[in-house]
Amino acid sequence: MDQMIKFIGDVGFPIVVSLFLLYRIESKLDAVVESIQGLPERLKKV
Repeated sequence: MDQMIKFIGDVGFPIVVSLFLLYRIESKLDAVVESIQGLPERLKKV
């Protein structure tokens, strides 16, 4: 936890918040990529 506080002090609060949000959205982006990759197969079935 001390490292996190030092990191916030070094790079600034906005950068830490941005990194946190990017980390959280990563799993959602993976799901979107999987959906897009499966789209051609779904369209062939229709």
